[in-house]
Amino acid sequence: MGFRIGQGRDIHRFGPGEHIMLGGVRVPHEQGIRAHSDGDVVLHALCDALLGALALGDIGGWFPDTDPEWAGVDSTRLLKTVYERVCQQGYSLNNLDITVLAQAPRVAPHVTAMREHIAATLAVSGDAVSIKATTSEGLDAIGRAEGLAAEAVVLLHDGA
Repeated sequence: MGFRIGQGRDIHRFGPGEHIMLGGVRVPHEQGIRAHSDGDVVLHALCDALLGALALGDIGGWFPDTDPEWAGVDSTRLLKTVYERVCQQGYSLNNLDITVLAQAPRVAPHVTAMREHIAATLAVSGDAVSIKATTSEGLDAIGRAEGLAAEAVVLLHDGA
């Protein structure tokens, strides 16, 4: 059996709004995200990890912020498109691990819903999806609550 590992990272600045999207879940917050799409850092990092595992480029190349088709798009649509390509290449997800970096909002109350959304979107078992969160202890832009980020690692296996 052949394996491929990929990693991805995304970061967005806070902006006007009353919620953010994390892992396909609407999370109440006193700010929104400045982004061309819905700004879901979890799904964007995951897309980059999947694409990177198969050397297929990055999310910006697939869904450029200069293309009006992707303005305000639900990032679940992006993830579905990317994962369809992964499957077309003869691979499927073994497991993934995501870390959300955020001083605010509190992410822990939403982890189960995010795991369930991602597992359902990719049609994998819930135990193949790990999500955890950490703060920056008041350091850097994330620690100053100027934005948030996510990092993802995936392990893919081929059909052999």
